[in-house]
Amino acid sequence: MSLKDKVALVTGSASGIGEQCARKMAAEGAAVVIADLNLANAQKVADDIERNGGKAIAVAMDVTSEEAVEAGIAETVSRLGGIDVLVSNAGIQIVNRIEDYAFSDWKKMLAIHLDGAFLTTKAAIKHMYASGKGGSVIYMGSVHSHEASQLKSAYVTAKHGLLGLARVLAKEGGPRGVRANVVCPGFVRTPLVEKQIPEQAKELGITEEQVVRNVMLKETVDGEFTTVADVADTVAFLAGFESNALTGQSIVVSHGWFMQ
Repeated sequence: MSLKDKVALVTGSASGIGEQCARKMAAEGAAVVIADLNLANAQKVADDIERNGGKAIAVAMDVTSEEAVEAGIAETVSRLGGIDVLVSNAGIQIVNRIEDYAFSDWKKMLAIHLDGAFLTTKAAIKHMYASGKGGSVIYMGSVHSHEASQLKSAYVTAKHGLLGLARVLAKEGGPRGVRANVVCPGFVRTPLVEKQIPEQAKELGITEEQVVRNVMLKETVDGEFTTVADVADTVAFLAGFESNALTGQSIVVSHGWFMQ
């Protein structure tokens, strides 16, 4: 289960969970592609990985644009010789009650999470199939791929949708060596989650401390946030797991919040 000499592209990897996934796979020998809307920040991450002995390049990618996705994948293959792992991680969060949820926000959420996953998958698997080596596609889901929460209609819908996409890809790609999985973290204390704490406190009429204790971490076994390292370790494991034994499965990383 080695990532040595594999090429792994991670979307939304100029920061947060995506960055840590890229760094972990680089440490395990993969050449990583830092694909992000913010090319300057992506280049900083790639440069730092290189300074620390890894191999990395940065590419600009708006995952909601078919042209941008195709161009980013083509650049990856041109510069690194192929693509073995795709981690579809790019995402945002917008919280609101359904009756107040702007349709424009709904469409934006689904475009980034679902359109982005579809477009990057479509572009990457062509090269995985053509290489004859197959590959691994990993979607960044959430406990909300399995559970619902108030204020998150678009997010929950999108994260549920990733399960369906992964299962179809597992069926279609399996005979050609392409595996598909969804990694489903619990709450990870990234800037995305930090932003939600005051928003949920306002909407639910409770304190920020109560949001953390009674909403985010209530169902965990230890009252702990999931860490970026927890998620990155799981992604690297699946990326290097070359058997079809786990394809089509979602792996929940949540300190016991949700148990399958």
